[in-house]
Parts: sequence; structure tokens; C-alpha cells
Amino acid sequence: MPGVLSFTLPLRHSNNNYLIVHKSWWKIASLALLVYTIIGGFLLDVPRLHILNETIRNLYFHVAMWFGMMILFITSFVYSIRYLRGFNYKYDIYARQFAAVGTLFGLLGYATGAIWVSVTWMTDQSQSFGSVMREPKLLGAAIALLIYGAYFVLRGSFTDIDKRARVSAVYNIFAFMMLFPSIWIIPRLVGSLHPGAPGNESGNPALNFNDIDSRLRMVFYPAVIGWTLLGVWIATLQIRLQLIREKALLPVK
Repeated sequence: MPGVLSFTLPLRHSNNNYLIVHKSWWKIASLALLVYTIIGGFLLDVPRLHILNETIRNLYFHVAMWFGMMILFITSFVYSIRYLRGFNYKYDIYARQFAAVGTLFGLLGYATGAIWVSVTWMTDQSQSFGSVMREPKLLGAAIALLIYGAYFVLRGSFTDIDKRARVSAVYNIFAFMMLFPSIWIIPRLVGSLHPGAPGNESGNPALNFNDIDSRLRMVFYPAVIGWTLLGVWIATLQIRLQLIREKALLPVK
């Protein structure tokens, strides 16, 4: 019997380790990709482009975080639709948490973009503070984030759980729809300092993904995946905590 125990216990321990790794592979991948992003983003060689120069490294943070933000907002949007289809309360929790982490990534992306602006537009291009503050892309991004901020204010104004979930789901769909005109459409229809807008299609080709430099691709695409997985990880942790809290108030289907 001692011989059997000494043989089986390590097997059980090994199986548990395998299950942990099997379930958490994407978390491990997220950490590995972000470590690679930080190290590669600061140490690997980048193309010396006009105006951008070394600031092009912000591509791995500013742009990658906004890609993650969009994926998180899309996920929140889908869960709001799923809630309205069957009124399963857990989908409201999912939608809320993914929207919260998406908003966090949006704020981080806005902050890193503001740092980029201060070096490229205001220093190298000698743009005034007033012209930068009237920049359509910045205004559109600020409006989009304010709309999502109002989503959380709206949720806090209801005491009835069912009414809060239904109204919030409808508003979340509206907020997601407003992302596209405020961030992607209107800034491209008017004059803008931002790459891709009329009058500035060239000069900053690092943001044109048709001809993005291969040295940038090596870090940029892993950065997008890494930041997105980190956002999903944070959201799932928040969802689990919220489900535990809500079970005391309402059974979640």
C-alpha cells in the first residue's frame, strides 16, 4: 500500500498541474506577449520616419490598446444583445464588466495618445495647444469615452435590478453604435492631423497597415493580442467576483 500511494500521489499532482496549465494557457500567453511587447517595444530597432522617429514605439501601446478596447466593446455589445434576447441576468453582468475594462483601455489609449501628440504635433510640427484641442480625432475619442462613462452613471441611477439591466443593455448598444461615427467616420471626413485623414494620408506610414514596416509587425501584432487577452482576463475576474456578490441578491441563471 505505501508503494501504491507513493506512485499515485505524484500522478494526481501532475494531473492537477496539467489542468491548471490547460485552463490558463491564454493567461500565460498574455503575460508572455506583454513581456515581449515591453522588451521588444523599447529595445528592438524601429524605422526612423519623418516626425515620428523614436515615438513610433508608442504604436505598441496606444494603437494596440485601442484595438483591445474595440474588441472588449464588441464583446460587451454582443452580451447586451444576448441579454435582451432572453433576459438572462448573467449576460448583463458580462456586458457591464467588458464595457468597464474596454473603457479603461480607452482611457489608457487616450492618455498614451496625448503623450504622443505632445511630442509629434506640438513639438515637431509646432502646432498650438488650441489647434490640438480642436483635433477631430481627439474630440471624437473623448465623446465616445464620455458616452460610455454615461453608461455607468445610468446604471447607478436605477435601484430596480431588472429595469437597470434592460435600460443599460439598450444604452450599451447605442454607445457601441456611436463609436464608429465619433472615432472612425467623422475624423476621416474632415481635415485632421491624425494619419489617414484627408490632407494627412501620407507622412506617417507606420499607421497605414498596408505598408507597415516588418520590424513594427514583429511587435505590433503580438502587442494587440497581449493587451486584448489582458483585458479579457481582467474582465473575467471582475465577472466572477460580481457573480459571487449577486448570488446573495438574485439567483443567476
